[in-house]
Amino acid sequence: MTSSNHPEYAYLNLMDRILEKGTYHPDRTGTGVYSYFGEQIRFPIKDSFPLLTTKKMFSKGIIEELLWFLKGQTDNKVLQEKGVKIWDGNSTRDFLDKRGLTNYEEGDCGPIYSFQWKHFGAEYKDCHTDYKGQGVDQVNYILEELRKDPNSRRIFMSAWNPSDLPKMCLPPCHVSAQFYVRENKFLSCHMYMRSCDVFLGLPFNIASYALLTYMLAAQTGLTPDELIISFGNIHIYSNHVEQVKEQLTREPMEWCTLELDDPSTWTMDTITKEQIKINNYTSNGTIKATMAV
Repeated sequence: MTSSNHPEYAYLNLMDRILEKGTYHPDRTGTGVYSYFGEQIRFPIKDSFPLLTTKKMFSKGIIEELLWFLKGQTDNKVLQEKGVKIWDGNSTRDFLDKRGLTNYEEGDCGPIYSFQWKHFGAEYKDCHTDYKGQGVDQVNYILEELRKDPNSRRIFMSAWNPSDLPKMCLPPCHVSAQFYVRENKFLSCHMYMRSCDVFLGLPFNIASYALLTYMLAAQTGLTPDELIISFGNIHIYSNHVEQVKEQLTREPMEWCTLELDDPSTWTMDTITKEQIKINNYTSNGTIKATMAV
């Protein structure tokens, strides 16, 4: 790729490096991947929002999934009712049965991100149980730390809970996030991914963690600063290679901005999609690809 000051090239150049340096591996889904190990990308998020422009992004799905996580919900039917189908492939009857989760009803994703973020350590039963007051609310912990001790090196959240992995429809790919306050004013997020589907998954993850950082900043009187993502196994599925090559021919457009309603009118688990406004988003056209399950 050609170099540019546009921040989207951090993502585009990453895909280009994987095509150049990645090696072919068989994988769990049977699709096959070109993978590379150990990378990092950084995005400035203070004056713009990292919703990629070299292909059209499904912003509704990004927002609704994050709100689903923040409410501690694990029932995929909640997302389906909102027209968001990104968890459909991993919560079908057939997929759950193959995972050994025969006791779950279809759509029950198990103790995934939502549960670990809001109820870490609680005993998971099913997607309908009320877990209020059970386990560790890591989102609330982060808010409290940002307010009382912004210089702390322990503002950290983990979705990787080994005891719960067998109960999840899919083990977490983005496993942790650490938050950092600079000059008592600017909030950055460093997220780690153990496994990353670069073409379909990563663009969602970039926008989702940027949005999470915006929300945490709004609730604590801080300003969003930078999003850093580090990777373990980063890969392009073999059936996404042509789509990646097409995206790499496109020029990024100016990034959009994001605006939240007055933070006094919402909390992390009550905010609605209508209180989140994406302004001036323009992009290249959609590039379709099949998710490997």
